[in-house]
Amino acid sequence: MKYEEFLSLFVRMQLTKPVSDENITVIDTDFSDIPVRLYLPKRKSERQRPAVIYIHGGAFTLGSCKMLPYDYLNRWTANKLDAVVVGIDYRLAPQYPFPAALEDCVLVIKYFLQDTIVTKYGVDPTRICISEDSSGGTLATAATQMLQNNSEHKIKAQALLYPGLQFIDTLMPSHRDYEYGPFLSRETAMKLACLYVTEDTALPQAMKRNEHMPKGSRHLFNFVNWSDFLPEKYKKNYVYTEPTLGKLNVFYPALVDSRLSPLLVNDSQLQSLPLTYILTCEHDFLRDDGLIYITWLRNVGVQVTHDHLEEGIHGAISLITEPYNLHVGLTIRDKYISWLEKNL
Repeated sequence: MKYEEFLSLFVRMQLTKPVSDENITVIDTDFSDIPVRLYLPKRKSERQRPAVIYIHGGAFTLGSCKMLPYDYLNRWTANKLDAVVVGIDYRLAPQYPFPAALEDCVLVIKYFLQDTIVTKYGVDPTRICISEDSSGGTLATAATQMLQNNSEHKIKAQALLYPGLQFIDTLMPSHRDYEYGPFLSRETAMKLACLYVTEDTALPQAMKRNEHMPKGSRHLFNFVNWSDFLPEKYKKNYVYTEPTLGKLNVFYPALVDSRLSPLLVNDSQLQSLPLTYILTCEHDFLRDDGLIYITWLRNVGVQVTHDHLEEGIHGAISLITEPYNLHVGLTIRDKYISWLEKNL
């Protein structure tokens, strides 16, 4: 069995029904015709509740908010924070390519931010957080960037767990150090994530060699130049070299679009972003995406809290339930919840 087939099986085996318990009412419904799972605390509250909108990972092609680990995490969040939690089941690639997943997430968030909806669920519109993990980080970060300048209600916070934030440079130090995982290899991730752009297998092959970007895109590498943004500790004595441009015969506009690579926005677009939490894992080929974003956000004055787990691996939040009960995944859960308790 190919590893991506195993991951697909892993997802299907973990799908859950909307089961309520003594503390939380769980409902499957839809917002703007997009499936969502709602977690509504049962106990009475004297004031409006905070809300968390969670966007799951899965390399744009896999996953569901109904998977056991996400159901567990969102239920835990609702219970611990006395918060309304919304899990989004956005459309997946390759059946629905870029920017379908992002469009779904933005529509759900806008729907939820309506006065009538936040009132219906007893939510304080000034205490809303967008959260995510992995490729959900691409979607959550892009959605927050888009909404923060256009929404009537400002997002109070964003919480990003080992986010993927760019398709531009695929030979950062973390890509080299953790090419073979653990849990998710660079090759498998590229093969899956590229399906969000195209089903042409030439793209992931070119990405492996860092030869996928088109001519005329050299200026974009200023945004992801790890030799400038990455803390010295994580450069690992690697020498920065610019990717080779113009090798692909086909031009994919998504590759130069900030909705796919949220690091490709200028300082003025970043300055208005909300309170931010970013958790990075050492043993993760996406580690440097998060570290670069932290540096850049702090440079423009955004308040950022950063947790880095030296023992952390990519996808750990997907292994927090039985039969895995991965200790580092539970650590991520606790750090994430602790930050939300203090800041939301």
